[in-house]
Amino acid sequence: MSSNEKVPVTREGLAKLKEEYEHLVNNERPRIVEVIAEARSHGDLRENAAYDAAKHDQGIIEGRIRELERMLKRVEIIDESSSATASSTVRIGSTVTIEVDGEEEKYTIVGAVESRPAQGRISNESPFGKALLGRKVGDEVTIETPGINMEAKILRIE
Repeated sequence: MSSNEKVPVTREGLAKLKEEYEHLVNNERPRIVEVIAEARSHGDLRENAAYDAAKHDQGIIEGRIRELERMLKRVEIIDESSSATASSTVRIGSTVTIEVDGEEEKYTIVGAVESRPAQGRISNESPFGKALLGRKVGDEVTIETPGINMEAKILRIE
């Protein structure tokens, strides 16, 4: 992801990102500083597994904080209400019902940050999302995934 690329998220997704950021900055960062201080008090840092583990955890926390800061600077809110009513084509924020092998499946197209495939939230950057974007009701699409190619028909766009 380039440094200027927008990060599409829903209002709910933005709230979750902000919540995670606040939790890491206000809770996890101070907690890990305390753990490091405690581990330091135990003496020789060269043979201190607790210190090494705490420094490792600190690196992970600080990395995620930086990642969230970069994302939050580039957020683009997906207006799901206008997406559902104003568009006859699939776009980010659309909920799409497709038919695959005679079965109906329902997916919401979201930005990569909010992607949760097991919950039916498919990234616009995934092969699945890319195949559906810009399509209309009645369109038949081939969804090419690393493991399989599927034929699907778009039944509804909400």
